Amino acid sequence: MVGLSENLHLVEVLICVVIGLITFFMAKKRALYPLHMLQLEGYDNEEYKHWIEENKGKIHRLVYKKSSEEKTPLVMTDRAKRLYQSNNILIVTLILVVMLVRFGLSIFNAWPTIFAILAFFAIYYFQYIVVAKANDWNAPKEKAINDGFYNSAQNKILALKEQNNLQVVGITGSFGKTSTKFITNTILSESISVQNTPSSYNTPMGLSKIINNELDATKEVFLAELGAKIPGEIAEVAELVQPNIGVITAIGPTHMHLFKTIENIQKTKYELIESLGPDGISIFNYDNDYVKPLADKTEIRKVLYGMENIENLDVYAKDIEVGERGSTFTLGIKGMGEISTTTSLLGAHNISNVLAGASIGYVLGMTLEDLANGIQKVEPVEHRLNIVDGGTGVIVIDDAFNSNPVGARAALDVLGAFQKGKKIIVTPGMVELGDMEEEENFKLGEYMANVVDYAILVGPKRTKPIQEGLKKAGFPEEKMIVSLNLSEATQALGGITAVGDVVLFENDLPDSYNEE
Repeated sequence: MVGLSENLHLVEVLICVVIGLITFFMAKKRALYPLHMLQLEGYDNEEYKHWIEENKGKIHRLVYKKSSEEKTPLVMTDRAKRLYQSNNILIVTLILVVMLVRFGLSIFNAWPTIFAILAFFAIYYFQYIVVAKANDWNAPKEKAINDGFYNSAQNKILALKEQNNLQVVGITGSFGKTSTKFITNTILSESISVQNTPSSYNTPMGLSKIINNELDATKEVFLAELGAKIPGEIAEVAELVQPNIGVITAIGPTHMHLFKTIENIQKTKYELIESLGPDGISIFNYDNDYVKPLADKTEIRKVLYGMENIENLDVYAKDIEVGERGSTFTLGIKGMGEISTTTSLLGAHNISNVLAGASIGYVLGMTLEDLANGIQKVEPVEHRLNIVDGGTGVIVIDDAFNSNPVGARAALDVLGAFQKGKKIIVTPGMVELGDMEEEENFKLGEYMANVVDYAILVGPKRTKPIQEGLKKAGFPEEKMIVSLNLSEATQALGGITAVGDVVLFENDLPDSYNEE
């Protein structure tokens, strides 16, 4: 009997060890999804907790299937690797604790083993919490690493400014800043050596990486996009890059669930101007109602650009003709004259972004001719109102990265400019507008009704305000198609498109969003 009992004990030990190993490997795999979401939230646990509250359906799935529709996949950066390693250490620690408790009891029967198995399952199931704890655990180490990169980059910027007269241009705004950055890079490159930053690099760590690894003494200008989700973040990035030229492209209701009010957004964006010092140069989009009062109160040198009331502007566009494949206009600069130019960028709002780039070129001493030549070479920015030729005869306008009311209406204006074929929109609407979200999506539906022939809406629940707006405007219900996801929307699109039709993909939502 003793031998039998020992054998049973050994079997229980082996069962726990095997299940513990299985738990480790399965939990490691399950951790990748919350790691991805935490990365998208900037490794901010508060934002991540907010995401958990909004996406309980996703986190409670036992199996997460990676979607081919993800526009920002998980990138195993050094920080992500460190977090993943810490998470794995926590998994092992928890598994060992369970096993020590189980065998420390010295009770060998089915119930303790069953409880151990349930504990193993909990370790696997609650990986979204374990990842957050690992992030907390890593926080002091990450801060030390970040401070080192930050200080190194800041010292490099200061040295290049002092020794090589490097000009640093800070660009911020609720929207338009990434497009403006790429447009400016092309315009300035006509006569100036420029260091740009890729994609939406607009955080201290993203900018530090470029400064430390790529910026050198051959560059005359550094373009720095400054992003923020809460007050104080623009000031932090500005302290890093030390701008002497600051641009505010536009202000509107974005990230309203964080900022709460437009006034908070204005104060945050104005942190860039406050960082310039008395010898700095400020550049403002004077057409924007929320930017204009900021410009009016600014006392340092300022350059105003826009397309309205041009007598009050330093840089302006007039004689604007917006077409299906771009625009022509006259660029004017006070004291320098005017010159005709063209751009392949779609929509009047992109002319505003071009004027921001021209304003930067102007204060850096570029000629009208160089500015016009640079403008003509500007290419559309991917996922920001650019035409994609799929070879099917259907014109596709990709505006996937836009999610604000001004941009959405501008995109619909571009769609409305096409004279031939059916006009079709595929959209889930706008997010991150806080209390204004429902109202703005309702207005979008009303506006949409006067432009499109078909509206394919992604997400039955979240597009309800758009549906109501379309109905109020008298849009035919049979031409309103509501899909569960983008794949289903794409299938529906295939059933109604023909050669010559124009399809606008307007906003595809952040990867961290889900409708359950």
